[in-house]
Amino acid sequence: MFKRVPGTKDIFPTEVSRWQRVEEVSRAIFSLYNYREARTPVIEEAGLFNRSLGESSDIVQKQMFLIRNKEDLYVLRPEGTASLVRAYLENQLDKTLGLVKFYYIGPMFRLERPQKGRLRQFHHIGAEIIGSSCPAADVEIIALADKLLAALGISGQQIVINNLGCSKDRNKLTEILRNRLKDKLSGLCADCRVRFKHNVLRILDCKNQACQEAIAKLDINDNYLCQDCQTHFRKVREGLDNLKIEYQVNPLLVRGLDYYTRTVFEIRHTGLGSQDALGAGGRYDNLVKELGGPDTGALGFALGIERLLLAQGPEPAVQGKGLVYVIALGDEAEKEGMRLLDNLRKNGIASDRDYETKSLKGAMRRANDLHAGYVVIIGEDELKKNAVTLKDMVSGGQKEVKYADLIKEIKC
Repeated sequence: MFKRVPGTKDIFPTEVSRWQRVEEVSRAIFSLYNYREARTPVIEEAGLFNRSLGESSDIVQKQMFLIRNKEDLYVLRPEGTASLVRAYLENQLDKTLGLVKFYYIGPMFRLERPQKGRLRQFHHIGAEIIGSSCPAADVEIIALADKLLAALGISGQQIVINNLGCSKDRNKLTEILRNRLKDKLSGLCADCRVRFKHNVLRILDCKNQACQEAIAKLDINDNYLCQDCQTHFRKVREGLDNLKIEYQVNPLLVRGLDYYTRTVFEIRHTGLGSQDALGAGGRYDNLVKELGGPDTGALGFALGIERLLLAQGPEPAVQGKGLVYVIALGDEAEKEGMRLLDNLRKNGIASDRDYETKSLKGAMRRANDLHAGYVVIIGEDELKKNAVTLKDMVSGGQKEVKYADLIKEIKC
């Protein structure tokens, strides 16, 4: 017997309704902010992510699902931003539309050790603004993520922000970190000793306890930031304050991808355990140009659907979701039951029937398992009266209803 691939999950109808609600609420909120949906392929050229995420990033080094086809090397997309920027440039949207505001919903793939809140196939809800360097766009993207969480009924999250500065500022920060960590290498994990050589900023994103303790002792402030970047971040904070969005500034927040510049942020939730990030985002002002496009600002965020569901907590089974279950007893009742079922559906009423010729008791049990709102029973007595027995599965009451009045009675 075959089993699912480790780190993936089967999602059945009992859970799908929760996923659909998250997607529906997200689309409604995105529409309020004038974002439009874009869909990119789940398979891309591997070089796209090597270049955008950074050759030394953990995703590129350890986590990409690679597919070799003769001389071509493809990858199952590990994140959505690079794919969307590639699509933006390949379809020349920079020339026809200029500034765009897109959102996406779909699966991503990373080859890592599965654990709570971290799967090999996971799902992101993301938003991107391409074509703006204005700090007001930073404020909007953070406000949008915050609004989305509120609409999903999630509370208790914490927004953490930082400013990485421009490319020159990042270089200054890199030198500061090298100087302050060079005498502490023996206390860092093996991965961070490699990161020290190739990309020292990634040490700040390490989850190893010993590395976190060493990082906490570093005296990092924003002195490495140029005046333009300091002004940009000040305007972002003023905008968040103006909207009364609570946040904390953490000078050690860097995120794990090379393309981030200036504003970065992370949304954390204590109810998720060690994998406490609901989502994250920030600016990537150099990425569009690096992938062959114009020199233009861009930014975005992504939220993990699986983690959003964990933060929401379990959803209790709800009785009476509108399904009408038809039970026909006998051959003649079977014919009438098929006509009634067809009529219910034509009138926009979700309905189903007993296909296993069960006893009345067995069919009622099945209706209860499906959380049907009503049960329609047709037997010999009902046929003689051109009526049905209508049972309300929520209240438990039942009554006789004429065929002509059934639709009205159910819709009341």
